[in-house]
Parts: sequence; C-alpha cells; structure tokens
Amino acid sequence: MRAQNPFARRRGPSAAPFGPPPATTALVDLERRREQLNARFAELQWDLGGLAYEMAIRDHVRVDLLVERAAALQTVDAELAEVERILRTDQTGASGACPTCASPHSSGAVFCWQCGSALLAPAAAAG
Repeated sequence: MRAQNPFARRRGPSAAPFGPPPATTALVDLERRREQLNARFAELQWDLGGLAYEMAIRDHVRVDLLVERAAALQTVDAELAEVERILRTDQTGASGACPTCASPHSSGAVFCWQCGSALLAPAAAAG
C-alpha cells in the first residue's frame, strides 16, 4: 500500500476551492469599488470646477447645469461614503448588494441607503 503525500492537492468535489475565502473576495471587491469611486469623484469634481470657472469668465452662468453636475457628484460621494463605512465595520461588514439597485449594504441593514428598497424578506404571517 502506498503512503499518501500530505501535500498533494485533493481533487474532486470534496476539494477546497482555490482563491481567497468569500469574505476576503467581497472585501477586495469593495476596495476596488472604493478606488473606482475615488477616481470618479475626483473627475467629476475637476469637471464641475472647470465648468464653473469657464462660465464665470464668460459671464454666462447656467445654474441648472451646475446643479445637475453637482447632483451627479453628490451621488458618487454618497456611494463612496457608504462603501467606506462598510469597509470600516470590521473589514467584513458587507453582507451583499441591494437586489434593486446593486448598491452595497452592511450586515443588519433593513433598507437600502440608495433607493430605499427593503433588504429583508417580510416574515410570513403565523396562522
């Protein structure tokens, strides 16, 4: 009988999957999303400042356009703040994404911070 190598990889359905554990994967995804949002925020902020400057030097300010661009910036800023909050909660606080808008949410959240959808299924009535 041949002795089994303890360092040999197991194969088949009982083998452990390769790669980081799911919690680590979610954390990496959130960190990647934070980087994307930071870049997008900086881009929108730069564009808004440039737009305001160009309007001011031409003495033709369109407040509706500034408000529209500022709203887009606020949306990115709100999502960035939520992602950073989730990352701060023990680095494993993310429990998923909203089924309606795909925004990340922390564990224990009842409603989505972005769209207000219920995150928990309603309990069945006893009867």
